[in-house]
Amino acid sequence: MSLKIVVLAKQVPDTRNVGKDAMKADGTVNRAALPAIFNPEDLNALEQALQLKEKYPGTTVKLLTMGPPRAADIIREGLFRGADGGYLLTDRAFAGADTLATSYALACAVRKIGDFDLVIGGRQAIDGDTAQVGPQVAEKLGIPQITYAEEIISAEQGKVVVKRRLERGVETVEAPYPAVITVNGSADECRPRNARATQKYKYAKTPSERQADNTSYYATLCEERPYLNLTEWGVADVDADLSQVGLAGSPTKVKQIENVVFQAKESKTLTASDTDIEELIKELIVNHTIG
Repeated sequence: MSLKIVVLAKQVPDTRNVGKDAMKADGTVNRAALPAIFNPEDLNALEQALQLKEKYPGTTVKLLTMGPPRAADIIREGLFRGADGGYLLTDRAFAGADTLATSYALACAVRKIGDFDLVIGGRQAIDGDTAQVGPQVAEKLGIPQITYAEEIISAEQGKVVVKRRLERGVETVEAPYPAVITVNGSADECRPRNARATQKYKYAKTPSERQADNTSYYATLCEERPYLNLTEWGVADVDADLSQVGLAGSPTKVKQIENVVFQAKESKTLTASDTDIEELIKELIVNHTIG
């Protein structure tokens, strides 16, 4: 048996490098001012999908991401690590989307993809830390969801078995598929790039990227090698309602982004003496950090 898997992946700003220009006047993130990286927990999700691909021959893994044209880098990164293809949702109308608008757009794209067994994504993105998009996609698709996954044990005979890592411990659950699964950062790290796959897909591009290049080289190459054509969809392509995408469909508004930096005067150096440890414990009890 084989599976058809869609991996939800996001290109996020590197929150380790947040500066004064990180936020626009309208309360949205100024992504152009920040380095872009593959969302860490989405890499964990990709690894779970690739492990299923190895376990069940014939399984396909496709990435789905939403963002500006440069977000196609996420699809290429997935291809370099073993994925089979991907879809880029890019349209000015998608800009400024909160989790509600994002999940709506992704759900529309998944419906257009149509034939799938599992939708797998990271638990949350480091630029928002809401953990809302995966569950919202499941609700909009009307299919089961399993959150906090640490390992997808099996997916056979119409049901998926998953080990979940929770605060209170570990549990194993199962659900019929199609289903949405969100993966914790405690799951297996994603494998590195494969050298052959990197060479094979390094020229994979979306139509917008080929157009921006303004040469016939990539057009000819993609015509000769169809696997280099990355799918690109806009609002109209996924039959999305304009009132439910982007800023228009986003009730959440960010008022302020603050970069908190601890100063040396806010730190305290302690020795291993009993006196220092006792004083620290008393201080933590007094300010209700513990106790």
